[in-house]
Amino acid sequence: MKYASNTAFSPTFLALSISASIAVSTFGTMGSVQAQSIHDALSAGTVTTDVRLRYEGVSQDNAAKDADALTFRTRLGYTSGAYEGFSVTVEMEDNRIVLGQGDYTVGPTGYNSGIYSVIADPEFTELDQGFVQYKNKHVTVKLGRQVIALDSQRFVGHVGWRQDRQTFDAATVIYAPSKALKTQYSHIVQRNRIFAESADLDTSDHLFNISYATALGKLNGYAYLLEVDNDTNNALDTYGVSFNGATKVNELPLNYSLEYATQTNESATAEYDTSYLFAEVGTSISGINAKFGYEVLGSDDGNSAFATPLATLHKFNGWSDQFLATPSQGLIDASITLSSKIASGNIVLAYHDFSADEPNATVDDLGNEINVQYTTKLADKYAIGIKYADYNAKDIKVDTQKLWIWLATKF
Repeated sequence: MKYASNTAFSPTFLALSISASIAVSTFGTMGSVQAQSIHDALSAGTVTTDVRLRYEGVSQDNAAKDADALTFRTRLGYTSGAYEGFSVTVEMEDNRIVLGQGDYTVGPTGYNSGIYSVIADPEFTELDQGFVQYKNKHVTVKLGRQVIALDSQRFVGHVGWRQDRQTFDAATVIYAPSKALKTQYSHIVQRNRIFAESADLDTSDHLFNISYATALGKLNGYAYLLEVDNDTNNALDTYGVSFNGATKVNELPLNYSLEYATQTNESATAEYDTSYLFAEVGTSISGINAKFGYEVLGSDDGNSAFATPLATLHKFNGWSDQFLATPSQGLIDASITLSSKIASGNIVLAYHDFSADEPNATVDDLGNEINVQYTTKLADKYAIGIKYADYNAKDIKVDTQKLWIWLATKF
């Protein structure tokens, strides 16, 4: 579905703002205690700090030199108190190379282009979030730069693993008439991606999401209609449904997820139709949690594959990030994940087996990957973690190993 070009002051964007104003007047004031004046609201505001020092190392079986990055990311935010239901949030984000440990490549920014393996953490200082919010008992409206993270973040997320997280210049309206039912619509006019400002995109994206909680689990339906504002036909329309729940079988806990979506990808010369399938079942025995997953990002006869450009991709298909873009042959990911508490921390072990959805004479086996992570806390305020990914290539890609060590805190 193609929409007209948009800017932050486009007719569509303004129409959504007007709709938000109507919603505000229709649904009344907040039920909680409000500040008596704007001065009181500003005085009642809260300041937040989120910092992370992280080492990342990458080694690949190709011509690129091994990469090493030691970076320090700082996020400082302020959220005012509420006045007549309105509040303001402003948040700045900064990332710096520490002790000169910057031997890595960030392609979109031109940093060390083509020399080292890629570590997508550029140096930057920018506005991470800046929005006005109205909220009452059933309605929330946000206008401005904001985080949008829907469901599991498989389709829309904040990419919080990277030092420059993804945000959106958008208008969002959330209507929750009951605890069980929630609807959300967002209109995005700019995607603020993870490469500082070097790869931000002007867009006309429309996100529709509805969820309903039942006794058996949560049912979700969504339509994500994406289009980059570059005067070409590039619409990417996705429609899907998911169901997530938990139960017990003979006193054994059982978690389950099932999701299906269809996608149409338009270009100036062709139109491709693909589908998405995800199924997962999990349980816990003697303190060990186990999950078995099966995910298919389908292909249209090997010409084009299912895509999720707004996702928090690092969460899916292995931590080495080999499949941030789905191969044209599509991707099947069969995985098993084990997790448990060890000492005062948590350990996660995962194995992924990758194959093509539409194999051909040369591309079928897409390799496998092992992931290991251990996290713990220090003095209840500091999060410490170590993480490793080992990708074993087959018909495409190259062998890749990645290591992370980090220290983070929030206050």
